Amino acid sequence: MSLKNEQIKDIVKEFGKDDKDTGSSEVQIALLTARIRSLTEHAKDNKKDNHSRRGLVMLVSQRKKLLKYLRRTNPESFLKLTQDLSIRRN
Repeated sequence: MSLKNEQIKDIVKEFGKDDKDTGSSEVQIALLTARIRSLTEHAKDNKKDNHSRRGLVMLVSQRKKLLKYLRRTNPESFLKLTQDLSIRRN
């Protein structure tokens, strides 16, 4: 359910400004998206696992807040990121 170090490094390299940029909104959103997709697959297989489902809902909420912040501060980056990650832009 959690991401491996190699996956994290790949995401940071792809969406960050450099290899050590783990704090920018784009990287945080990309990391949350990867975790959300992993937990979504887990939730499909384990329908009664309500603890993981709650964690999934909290991750989606956190990503929504970060997307809202990014849309407000940097709309171009927001559009590019949502297209690259294939997530909806509500």
